[in-house]
Amino acid sequence: MNSKTKKVTDHFSQYISDHKKQFIEKVLNERTHHITLVLEDIYQSQNASAVVRTCECLGLQNIHIIEEDTKYSVNKRVLKGANKWIDLHRYKMKGFNNTEICFRKLREEGYQILVTDPSPDGRSINEISVDNKIAIVMGNELKGTSDYALTHADQKIFIPMHGFTESFNISVSAAICLNTLLTKVRESNTSWQLSIEEKELLRLQWYRKVVRRSDLIEQEFLRSIA
Repeated sequence: MNSKTKKVTDHFSQYISDHKKQFIEKVLNERTHHITLVLEDIYQSQNASAVVRTCECLGLQNIHIIEEDTKYSVNKRVLKGANKWIDLHRYKMKGFNNTEICFRKLREEGYQILVTDPSPDGRSINEISVDNKIAIVMGNELKGTSDYALTHADQKIFIPMHGFTESFNISVSAAICLNTLLTKVRESNTSWQLSIEEKELLRLQWYRKVVRRSDLIEQEFLRSIA
């Protein structure tokens, strides 16, 4: 963290209660980039919002949203403000294959890409190793994941089913997949937590959200130390 960033963080600190700061540190220590989720063309706002809320509750910091045919929208009543605390990466360039762009970025960041699909050549989510960074791709409510995603993913995965019904709701599927993998990650020797530098930047980002009129307070403070 550069000195200016540290000074701003320290300045905001005086406006935040000790209890709130302790809670922020607790959440920071549970945050991870090791697992991420990709939503491809989710068209029901309540489903997308429920998944985002689930991701935040479970400790993910990043969600990737592909908007090839469907624009991402939210249901604030379902979301409960969860999007304030995570980073949403949206892919919505017209005339381009946004799934391809997303996959390329994920691979550059070292992710193994797993796509959810009930086909028999997939592997159970319970059998997936968490040694490497993982991106789970989920398709829309009717068609599932795209042909491109199925063809270019590293592995197809499925949730074992034990009833008559074919599938779970997407938010339930996301919760099961993420909780299965995150439980393994947190019990492993994998370096899954954020780095010191990542925590410092995220701490400042969250402090700005917690402090009322933080933009004005920050501007005034920066002028005073210029």
